[in-house]
Amino acid sequence: MSFTSVDEYIAAQPAAAQHALRRVRAAIREALPQAQETIAYNMPAYKLGNASVLHFAAWKDHYALYVATEPIVKAFGDELRNYKVAKGTIRFLYGDPVPESLIQRIARFRAERT
Repeated sequence: MSFTSVDEYIAAQPAAAQHALRRVRAAIREALPQAQETIAYNMPAYKLGNASVLHFAAWKDHYALYVATEPIVKAFGDELRNYKVAKGTIRFLYGDPVPESLIQRIARFRAERT
C-alpha cells in the first residue's frame, strides 16, 4: 500500500500501534511546528525547507525513528541506552511508554543541524 498522508499511514497500522504512533506524531509536531509533514519512503517524514529532519515508521513489535546520526547518538547516548540503536534507527517497543520528551529533544536537535 502506498500512503498519501500521515493520517492514512497511522490508520492503516494495527490498533495496538496506532496509539503510540499518534503520540510520536504529536511530540514531533509540538517540537517542530514549522516542519512540513509528508510521506517519504512510504513513511511519515518531517522536513524543514528541502531538508529532511526525521522519519518514523511502524513495525510488528516496535516503531522506529530514522534519525540516529552520529551526532544524535553522541548527544543522547545515555538516554538511548534502553533502546536498540543501529543503522540510523532508534527502535522503541510498543509496550513501553512513548518517550515524548526525548523524541521532542531529538527532533529539535536534528532540526538545528539540518
